[in-house]
Amino acid sequence: MKFGIYGIVTNPLLDYKIIAEAFAEEGVRFLQLREKHKSDKEIVAIARQLKEILNGSETLLVINDRPDIAKIVHADALHLGQNDLSYSDARLIVGEKLTIGLSTHNLQQLTESQKYNLAYVGFGPIFPTVTKEKPDPVVGTELLKEALKISMIPIVAIGGIFPENLDEVLNAGARNICMVRFFMEAKTKVELKEKIKFVKQKIDSYDTASTSH
Repeated sequence: MKFGIYGIVTNPLLDYKIIAEAFAEEGVRFLQLREKHKSDKEIVAIARQLKEILNGSETLLVINDRPDIAKIVHADALHLGQNDLSYSDARLIVGEKLTIGLSTHNLQQLTESQKYNLAYVGFGPIFPTVTKEKPDPVVGTELLKEALKISMIPIVAIGGIFPENLDEVLNAGARNICMVRFFMEAKTKVELKEKIKFVKQKIDSYDTASTSH
């Protein structure tokens, strides 16, 4: 399943409200709040602000790591990392209906993820990244190709993806892309929306090319 851009909000230059408006106006499917260095109260306040803006749009609010906060703010989805609560334990908190996504960093984790009821699986980092303090080993585009072959769940390619290497990721077959710093470095809403449009058009151009052969 292709949904295109997967947005993550972390340490942005722009106000959270402006970011949510931009992603919603451009019809991005997922927008994850990932703020590791803020207090619980701050995260809840930001999440509620994002949720208020995203209500009624096509964009789903995803809370990173925290099933308790996802439940408190009535988020649309929860994202789990490999070191977070297990899928089954998270379900005890958020229930069976909430959408859940999971990070994977190798083919073994990806294979393991297939037994869960997940909306998507993150796979990466595709390239070196500084977005995380302790990044996992780089998987590269060859392993991404293998991941796309074996996963029955939609894969989101993530990690160190910028315009200069986006073609490599799309050539590997990925159509769901997360570019954290590229979007978070936008200084105006206009710039952010232009960046989103650029990536959407790039993804669509690969689909058009593949169907024309």
